[in-house]
Amino acid sequence: MASPSGAEVSIRDLSKSFSLGGRPLQVLRTLNLDIRSGECLVIVGASGSGKTTLLRILAGLEAADSGGVAIDGKPVDGVGAERAVIFQEPRLLPWLTVLGNVAFGLEVRGVPRQQAQERARFYIALVGLAEFGDAWPRQLSGGMAQRVGIARALTVQPEILLLDEPLGALDAMTKIGMQEELARIWSEENVTMVMVTHDLEEAIYLADRVLILPKEKGGAARLIDVDLPRPRDRSETRFVSYRQELLREFGLH
Repeated sequence: MASPSGAEVSIRDLSKSFSLGGRPLQVLRTLNLDIRSGECLVIVGASGSGKTTLLRILAGLEAADSGGVAIDGKPVDGVGAERAVIFQEPRLLPWLTVLGNVAFGLEVRGVPRQQAQERARFYIALVGLAEFGDAWPRQLSGGMAQRVGIARALTVQPEILLLDEPLGALDAMTKIGMQEELARIWSEENVTMVMVTHDLEEAIYLADRVLILPKEKGGAARLIDVDLPRPRDRSETRFVSYRQELLREFGLH
């Protein structure tokens, strides 16, 4: 099944603040960034630095105070079919099977049921759940449910996949396996991927570039290019060096 080409994203002078106890709290300040077509950009930062806010603005779920986002040159104004979002919780519909959940997004867009299910089966197999199409959400482990969420997002064939800590609730071993799956799926699907995480090792394992958002007022965002071959070896010296660099960014050793 043909995959879409990943879209380019342009962020210009993006600012966003919220009201906290009647006072403005700035979380993003004049951010400028170009996300390349087909790359994996991972966003890290301390709590309150605006990671999820930025992702929601990219998704069109929230509006910026000033500045803006364009996808392939077209300004973002609300949600769009070229973007799909995966949240930390897969949010599966309990009254639908795995197949029903994955096909749901296509069916509500008017895709004929047989065609929707055919495409859904393709992506269910892609995430390694070919034998679980008839299973119910209550029968799935956390990792399996998250795979279903990924398959559901991919089934609509987005150009941009936005992930908000999708592996944060998983146990350590399941998380490592899912990181490997995400890396494989991203390479096969030719999609632009933007992911938020608190896990610095996860960021190094998946990213072409890591965007570090500052928490300090007036601080500047920083980009780190992760120049490592894939698949990545977590024990390799340069991998460890990148992890140490990120730790230093957060005052950790």
